[in-house]
Amino acid sequence: MRISIRSSQRAQQTASEPGKGRKGVALVEVIVAMVLLAVAVSSLAGLVYSVSQSGMKNTGNAYRNGMLMLEVNRLEGIPYDSIATGTSTYTVSTGNYAHTRQIRVTEPVVQKVKVITVILTPTNVRFKPDTVSFTRTKSRTSKVLCTTCQ
Repeated sequence: MRISIRSSQRAQQTASEPGKGRKGVALVEVIVAMVLLAVAVSSLAGLVYSVSQSGMKNTGNAYRNGMLMLEVNRLEGIPYDSIATGTSTYTVSTGNYAHTRQIRVTEPVVQKVKVITVILTPTNVRFKPDTVSFTRTKSRTSKVLCTTCQ
């Protein structure tokens, strides 16, 4: 069975009266399109917020790891006898990563072993604090290439 729109009464009325056929339909279509656009944009806004938070966290992690590596490398390069036991605290408020750095040096075996702990606490509460600990030992001789020295 074939239905023809041209033969219907409504089609004849619309064809005979050109200005009367579809009043207000364009406004409804615009409203529906705006609602669909709002739903799509709001879901994308949540995604953009999540990505920006993740980027901020990763930036803080990179700065923190860099500062910890810098401090560990500095303390590894200092001669054993130049590292004083005790606790020292430094506050860095300039640059991209403001933080407080606490260095604790303990000597479980006197004149043989030092345990160094570096605690990094960022000023920005969005970044997490971190701690690294390592052990320094005193070399047996002050002359590294000497095979007969004790």
